[in-house]
Amino acid sequence: MCSSDLIRIQGSIVLVEPDIELLEVTAGGMQEPRQAWSDAARQYYPMAAKEAISARGGTLKPDFDIPDDLAPESRMGQMLRLNRAVAMSIAQYSATGSVLATKRDPATGKARLDWSLGDGVSVIRDATGADYALFTYVRDSYASSGRQALRAFAFLAGLAMGSLVDIGGGVQVGVSTLVDLKTGQVVWHGLLVSQSGDMRTLEGNQAVIKNMLKNLPQ
Repeated sequence: MCSSDLIRIQGSIVLVEPDIELLEVTAGGMQEPRQAWSDAARQYYPMAAKEAISARGGTLKPDFDIPDDLAPESRMGQMLRLNRAVAMSIAQYSATGSVLATKRDPATGKARLDWSLGDGVSVIRDATGADYALFTYVRDSYASSGRQALRAFAFLAGLAMGSLVDIGGGVQVGVSTLVDLKTGQVVWHGLLVSQSGDMRTLEGNQAVIKNMLKNLPQ
């Protein structure tokens, strides 16, 4: 299933600690992580998500925070790595024009959502008592003042030569997945691709949620 019109949430949802990293694009185009920015986004994103889900009448369990000392080889660690791989696959292959042939519905030719995390998700169900888990992966970059100045210069220079030149600035890229904790099936996903917005603020995260979770099933 790939449409929120085809499913209904029967049970509670837990927000798994989001995998969010914010970066700064330097004048030379390098991306450098900014810890304070990332910490702010990881605080504001769950607040905005829970606000939106509650407004839809959803039932929420307390957030699930991933232990800082989680061993990569643990069942939970393996499941989280699998989730990231699945999220990346969804982001890459469910976008318009890049759907894998094996993910197409033979009757309609449209994307068919049949990703799964397997029975390893039971560790989250056992820990939280939730029926569904909402996973989030976001990478958000912001142009530094030097990059902004260089971008403006390149744009103006391009205009002078009769062409449009954009060397690029920041961009938001993300994917959210709703996983059935009884089966491990990914029952819904939402994508985020934007060249504007600021996840360093609560208002910015509310805008991201409005975009990425707009079709979250109820």
